[in-house]
Amino acid sequence: MMQQLQKMQQEMAKAQDEIQHAVVEGAAAGGAVKVTMSGDFKVTKIALDKTVVDPDDVETLEDVIVAALNDARAKAEEFSAKRMSAVTGGLKIPGM
Repeated sequence: MMQQLQKMQQEMAKAQDEIQHAVVEGAAAGGAVKVTMSGDFKVTKIALDKTVVDPDDVETLEDVIVAALNDARAKAEEFSAKRMSAVTGGLKIPGM
């Protein structure tokens, strides 16, 4: 039993490391705005196509950036949940 717990602990540490180093990309406006984010929700890049940059319509650009951020976050959460579920066998462990 103790060996199984140690193995699970090692697998969880490995999964957490993989999650932290994972890279996901969210997009909005048909890919004109892209946000790259790590698995631990750190934004590493925002790419804007010139077509979405209109000095007379900053509000739309702001909305599209928020949508791309939310898309990236959802993908990071999904990746994290799937990876941790693979380790825990689907068990709901608080804080995981």
